Amino acid sequence: MNKINQLFANSQDQKLLSLYFCAGCPTLEGTADVILTMQRRGIAMIEVGIPFSDPLADGPVIQSAATQALKNGMNLKTLFAQLKAIKDQVEIPLVLMGYLNPILHYGIEAFCQSCVESGVSGAIIPDLPFKDYQEVVKPIADKYDLRIIMLITPETSEERIRFIDDNTDGFVYMVSSAAITGAQKNFDDAKQAYFRRINAMNLRNPRMIGFGISNKQTLEAAQQNAAGAIIGSKFVTLLNESKNADEALDKLFEALQS
Repeated sequence: MNKINQLFANSQDQKLLSLYFCAGCPTLEGTADVILTMQRRGIAMIEVGIPFSDPLADGPVIQSAATQALKNGMNLKTLFAQLKAIKDQVEIPLVLMGYLNPILHYGIEAFCQSCVESGVSGAIIPDLPFKDYQEVVKPIADKYDLRIIMLITPETSEERIRFIDDNTDGFVYMVSSAAITGAQKNFDDAKQAYFRRINAMNLRNPRMIGFGISNKQTLEAAQQNAAGAIIGSKFVTLLNESKNADEALDKLFEALQS
């Protein structure tokens, strides 16, 4: 069974925590250590960012991390080599998150094959049109048992949400707002209403809520309204400041208690 499906099948009553970081930042060779440290510290699933020069959906924190990673020399070929080296040590799901351009340059089938060879269970491609996903990417991803995760936002229509739910597998990435990534202090009434509206739809796929989670209030709101939460900008900031995954996680867990 794909590790993503296995995670949610075994964790129905748990409040999962997934973290994002950008491969190659703060250092080119540190990616494996960050992943293994997260796993040891109990993180349920890891999103590994593929750095790109024009990350449209990302806020300044993740944009800066991507710029640094590119300066450090990170690319898909290097990332896959690093992941392959630790494949046998990684038991939790790894999900690559990146934009379509670098993946197209690498080749869709080559990308899916390299994911499997490197122990990657899924991919999130924010700028992948759904029509292209269905007609081009999905058949190849299915061949390699790779999950392509789709995003929904407060602006996504109910019809489209159900269409995504019917045509994807793994989980639905529920973006807390239509804005770019970045930490928030709380989720306002409109976001809470959005969470309740999606809850009432009783979707087939589990949901993870991301964008803006940085403290106890936003974490609990996400975990109460989905299978779990995804934290990106807050952890990336702490990792860049400390240059040490254990220290960054200590500070993150402290922030999530306040």
